[in-house]
Amino acid sequence: MRKGKTMKMFLAVLVLAAALLPMPVLADTGDVASAGEIANAREIGKYGMLPVYGQDIADGTYHVTSQSSSAFFRITDAQMTAEDGELSVTITLSSHSYLYVYPGTAEEAAAADTSAYIPFVDDADGRATFTFPLKAMDTQVRCAAYSKNTEKWYDRLLLFEASSLPREALYVDLPNYDLIEKGLEALGDTGFDVDTAVNEGWKSEEKTLESAAYEPAEALSVDLPDGEYSIEVNMTGGSGRASVSSPTLLLVQEGKAYAKLFWSSTYYDYMIVGGMRYENRTTDGGNSTFIIPISAMDSVIPIIADTTAMGDPLEIEYTLTFYRESIGDKGMIPQEAAKKVLVIALFIIIGGGILNWYVKRGRR
Repeated sequence: MRKGKTMKMFLAVLVLAAALLPMPVLADTGDVASAGEIANAREIGKYGMLPVYGQDIADGTYHVTSQSSSAFFRITDAQMTAEDGELSVTITLSSHSYLYVYPGTAEEAAAADTSAYIPFVDDADGRATFTFPLKAMDTQVRCAAYSKNTEKWYDRLLLFEASSLPREALYVDLPNYDLIEKGLEALGDTGFDVDTAVNEGWKSEEKTLESAAYEPAEALSVDLPDGEYSIEVNMTGGSGRASVSSPTLLLVQEGKAYAKLFWSSTYYDYMIVGGMRYENRTTDGGNSTFIIPISAMDSVIPIIADTTAMGDPLEIEYTLTFYRESIGDKGMIPQEAAKKVLVIALFIIIGGGILNWYVKRGRR
């Protein structure tokens, strides 16, 4: 009897939890974000990329590498399925900021029938996923995304890389796009580089100043209570080998915004931001971390980071862009999410042990 009662209580908890899950609510979906409301789009893809269609891929489901033109539409996982020459993809986003996606432009989405919208579905881990047909890999895919916060459609470009497929899954040979890009760089035919133009405004002598002569960078005032949040950050510059984790930790103190940056390398020992030198806060040999002021949002911030990866110290120029629209809960940060996973796993283990104890006790 006790075993039966325990199982009924367990099932009742599951039903209640399912009832409390958020469901998409259809809002007024006729508004389109203006150009001024859309942050600068990232470039995606590589020069000379050729589409890879479903007929070129063996049937199966594959984890693939994806690119997004917007830091606000960050894909954390992409699973592509090939079947009878047709492709579909399920993408997992880093937040629940979007209710729907539409395979087309924002204007087309606003004018389309609501039955054509693709709503989000929570996966087993509670992450928002969208599944839609895919015309081809290695080509830009137009996608409109409907923001829950602004209730507007935003234009996005996505790309799914065929090079991330297992070699045996491809019926065609892919060009060596990295070699093509290196060849273009050798010829000097890389076109206008926005990041270079930004960095040209820097005075080279500023990098040789002693830290005592630096003026502290001014942190931006934000309309948020003091505390910890998450914020998307995009970094450009350098060789492209090093990166910073995004989203990253946003610290608000006395109404001022600061960021804690988590680097992918252990070799960065200091950063220069707004003329001020900031030291690496990691002392246990792990990846470099820095707390720096955020002097602007939705526009580039030139910085310098010093690395010892090549033996002698080397100062490298980068730019950072923090996106105001992406500010969210601290739990969106990968490091914080990992902590939550451990807590949930511990809860499941303890809960399972208690349930197992009741079942065994009932049998006795």
